[in-house]
Amino acid sequence: MIASSSRLAGSPAIFSRHIFVWIALLCILPGLCVPPFARANDDSGKKEKPYALIFGTVWGPDDRPVYGVRVLIRRSDKKKPQWELISNHKGEFAQRVPAGKADYIIRADLKGYKPLDGRQLSPGDEATVHVDYEERVDTGLHLK
Repeated sequence: MIASSSRLAGSPAIFSRHIFVWIALLCILPGLCVPPFARANDDSGKKEKPYALIFGTVWGPDDRPVYGVRVLIRRSDKKKPQWELISNHKGEFAQRVPAGKADYIIRADLKGYKPLDGRQLSPGDEATVHVDYEERVDTGLHLK
């Protein structure tokens, strides 16, 4: 009996039927297995608040993007930064801000930043960005 069951389990015809059934189930089930809470939230009528996007790049003195620099963003009428970001491997950062007319001050903070090549960098000038509506505003920070 043991020999016959192992012979059936190793049969290529049965094995290929099992694979076909598993593939068919994997193709059909994802559409049927949507959790009830996910279906209920599709048309819940929740609207996202309008926002503008400030998108920028941190550039080094050699005009190459710089990774790992702390970027601080604040409204021009405030003293303290409201958002703190870190530039990614492409030197880029992005922050959602409320839609509407406002000016934002963006600056690089190099406290604790240690470049791989060992050279000293200093933060450049602050950048001022003006937002009017729901829009994307591109800017750049240049380090010295």
